[in-house]
Amino acid sequence: MASVRKRRPRSPQGVDSSTALPGQVVLVLQGGGALGAYHAGVYQALHESKIEPDWVIGTSIGAINGALIAGNPAGNRLDRLRAFWQGVQPQQGFSLLGMPRSMHSTLGQLVTMMQGVPQFFAPNPMALFGLHAQVGTANAALYTTAPLRQSLAGMLNFDCLNAGSTRLSLGAVNTRSGEMTYFDSREQALGMDHILASGALPPAFPAVRVDGDYYWDGGIYSNTPMEAVLDDRPRRDSVIFTVDVWNPEGVLPQSLWQVAERSKDIQFASRARSHLARQRQIHHLRHVISELANALPEKLRDSEKIRDLTSWGCRTTMHVVRLQAAAIDGEDHMKDIDFTATGIAARWQAGYDDTRAVLDRAPWNQPVDPIEGVVVHDVAPRAVAPSTRSDSLERRPK
Repeated sequence: MASVRKRRPRSPQGVDSSTALPGQVVLVLQGGGALGAYHAGVYQALHESKIEPDWVIGTSIGAINGALIAGNPAGNRLDRLRAFWQGVQPQQGFSLLGMPRSMHSTLGQLVTMMQGVPQFFAPNPMALFGLHAQVGTANAALYTTAPLRQSLAGMLNFDCLNAGSTRLSLGAVNTRSGEMTYFDSREQALGMDHILASGALPPAFPAVRVDGDYYWDGGIYSNTPMEAVLDDRPRRDSVIFTVDVWNPEGVLPQSLWQVAERSKDIQFASRARSHLARQRQIHHLRHVISELANALPEKLRDSEKIRDLTSWGCRTTMHVVRLQAAAIDGEDHMKDIDFTATGIAARWQAGYDDTRAVLDRAPWNQPVDPIEGVVVHDVAPRAVAPSTRSDSLERRPK
């Protein structure tokens, strides 16, 4: 049995020893529409602890939040996230005062379906021609994301996004081939179309053309793009915060309405656990190869054939911190279009609280077995009740 060792943590300037991290900081953000407010709370907790991500990987709303982080200097990121999430709240022409909390999200969802979401999407007039009208790939959708293009244009600095200080990877699916693609700022200059393509969830939003091909939301293929980190070359020691907004576990549904919610959770949870289990096996084998290489005589180890074989080995350690958003009382299968102030505030606060709790615990500072390349730290979701307040979107005292 290999001995257990403790890796020396990285200590960015201004970060106390309790939150020092052993390697690059990676944020992996699931898609999920309005559920992405949880991402913003996670980032706020990291930011207040003076922890900025080295790499953000996002799909759908995770791509939008990721772009707002990577596409701004660290001092502006939280303000840009607040501005976006405040801007997408429906401006309802009626008062919700005195109504039960469960009615807030229901009415908000109806407004969203009829009117769209401010600064995000609006009804597509082309959809009125009917389901079989040949309106073209770029128009075949229920809504248009032109408002999102306009609002993000005022919130993103593409020079900053492509400068390389924070790497950004956006998951999208090639509409014709069905293959998953990652638009990566390390490999190419990213623009607005790359962001919109990653969030083009059909049939709500139209496919987006990038370099001659059309792309849809990466969430329909892999909504939890963990493999992008663990398959990266060269690999680096990392602390990976995977931020999941869909819950793979739940109670047995008792109605068609509950069936719709449960099936959606399972679909967009995207087999995250089984994918991670397989990645742990692969990375374990990389470490085994490295250990075996060390046991070989030096003369044999230096031969060209053996060097080629042992190049498959790896000694990096990946700490995977799984943040799982808890369900909010009264939510249903339309929760991903609940852009009401109460829903956004509750999810933002939950992301903040869950991340603060794991930062206080700092599980990555515990000793690890060097033969295990991927160490998983689960953060149990806590029950969340919707709040009528929106304190989470306001500035917190320093």
